[in-house]
Amino acid sequence: MTDTTDAELIEAGRKLFAGDWRFIWAAPSIETLPPMQGIEVAFAGRSNVGKSSLINALTGRNALARTSHTPGRTQELIFFEGPKDGGLRLVDMPGYGYAAAPKTKVASWTSLIHKFLQGRASLARVYVLIDARHGLKDVDTEILKTFDKAAVSYQVVLTKADQVKKTELEAIVAATAAALSKHPAAFPEVLATSSRTGAGMPELRAAMIRLLRERNR
Repeated sequence: MTDTTDAELIEAGRKLFAGDWRFIWAAPSIETLPPMQGIEVAFAGRSNVGKSSLINALTGRNALARTSHTPGRTQELIFFEGPKDGGLRLVDMPGYGYAAAPKTKVASWTSLIHKFLQGRASLARVYVLIDARHGLKDVDTEILKTFDKAAVSYQVVLTKADQVKKTELEAIVAATAAALSKHPAAFPEVLATSSRTGAGMPELRAAMIRLLRERNR
């Protein structure tokens, strides 16, 4: 990938995400999913990893996705749609791991996620968000195995990278990449981002543009 190509992808990503993004659908069950249209990318992660904040930072909107200090607030698959000619949807998935909700509700979310992964032809990739301060935990590894089993392409995105020293961040990126080499469905590149500073957002947008173009060939 040349610098010229990278710059073009980053600019294309900037234009796409500078467009009109809006909430379009909330699905509490597999039966209530919206009709498949265009290409979808989903965001998964432990509760409180910063999924909603990342979606807001990607789209340049402060309140597109709801943020909460209460783990497990997102209890549905939340769909956002961009410009009509963009052909891209974002899906905010319920957080996994600890959630301030009854175990029966957590189990129903988990079932919903598994069914969504296995039956959504329009789903091109899942971005798995990992807190850069902590790196991969056992609960994350179990989710990665679920994605491997479902044969769903996924890429790890580190969040809150601004809260980690540069040398520590480099070590976490390297350790995460090494762990991902053992997972068949994982995309090898690890992206480090910060919703607060905007670091890594241009690269993440560019990754989605590249994915869109690959799927539209």
